[in-house]
Amino acid sequence: MEIEVDSSKLTKALNVVSRTAVGGKATLPILSNVLVRVDDGKVSLTTTNLDMAVVDYLPVSASKNGVITVPAKLLAEFVANLPKGVPVKMTVEGMKVLTVAGKYNSVLNGTAADDFPELPEIDEVKMVKFKMGVAEFKAGVTQVMVASSNDMTRPALTGVYFNTDGGALYIAATDGYRLAEKQFIEKVESEVKAIVPASSLSEVMRSLSDEEDEIEILFDETQVRFRFGEIEITSKLIDGSFPDYRQLIPKAAEAEVTLEKAELVRVTKLAALFAREAGGSIVLEAKTATGTFSVASVANEFGENTSEIETEVEKDERVTLNSRFLIDALNAVDEDKVMLGFSGKLSPIIVRNEKSKKYTHIIMPLKS
Repeated sequence: MEIEVDSSKLTKALNVVSRTAVGGKATLPILSNVLVRVDDGKVSLTTTNLDMAVVDYLPVSASKNGVITVPAKLLAEFVANLPKGVPVKMTVEGMKVLTVAGKYNSVLNGTAADDFPELPEIDEVKMVKFKMGVAEFKAGVTQVMVASSNDMTRPALTGVYFNTDGGALYIAATDGYRLAEKQFIEKVESEVKAIVPASSLSEVMRSLSDEEDEIEILFDETQVRFRFGEIEITSKLIDGSFPDYRQLIPKAAEAEVTLEKAELVRVTKLAALFAREAGGSIVLEAKTATGTFSVASVANEFGENTSEIETEVEKDERVTLNSRFLIDALNAVDEDKVMLGFSGKLSPIIVRNEKSKKYTHIIMPLKS
């Protein structure tokens, strides 16, 4: 096997795939390697951790067919330290990989590709496919994934739920204390209900570059594949049932308050400073008598804090929330004004954009 490629292009590809290579403590040592394959001028770099596989198709100036695996992180670090833009030539002799770039050269000990796990096969004819803009994909995933759980005892909650309803594609996530939903694609022809691991989505987000315009998402019964540019990321789906979350979203709030997002974030952060010793508990209160909305910390040994914002108030409301959950929700709102919906101190609070109804975030109250 032999390839010749620009060092900058090789560095970029190795940075993408090497993150998925498992470290030296892996049960299968070969999982720390990258599979380098040349097939009729098409060069691919592949890594897998058995739950997810990343493939980057590399444009090369010259090549000879062959396949081998080499330590992913070592190769990535060696190439990253080469001068930018110089041609890199990799030649396989037996199980040795000679890598030369001008006066720089190294010999890496490779491993036969026979032991490398077979990549998952996907029937793309039968798969459900969606396409969307990269900017919209990144924004939507960021807004929703913040509500996913890290509790591995409830695996269904550690992912993002892709589901269709009313001819549109939605994504949703919840950790049991908060819930976020986003209308992802307004009109779709295919139907899907699948839970994608948040860890896999994080890898997709890290691998997306500003140069990409479109991303293709393909589902079968057990896997999802994200394709963009020269990169393919394939992940197992989470085997489990996602909660019937639409029943948890209040159909309408008893009272709504519209506020400047920046000011609400500021006063929430101020209250959160004093709420650290109280588990992050803060109190939101709307007062019709004064026409104000206040955010206050729960008094403790370090003191207390209260800030007020003048606004139109429909009804007196008071609710206790986790300050971090509210800040996360506010940061996910992508308009200058935010709408908060209340239905009593024991009902979830709704956080939405003032105008667009495509994103909904609800937070369960704390017992006050």
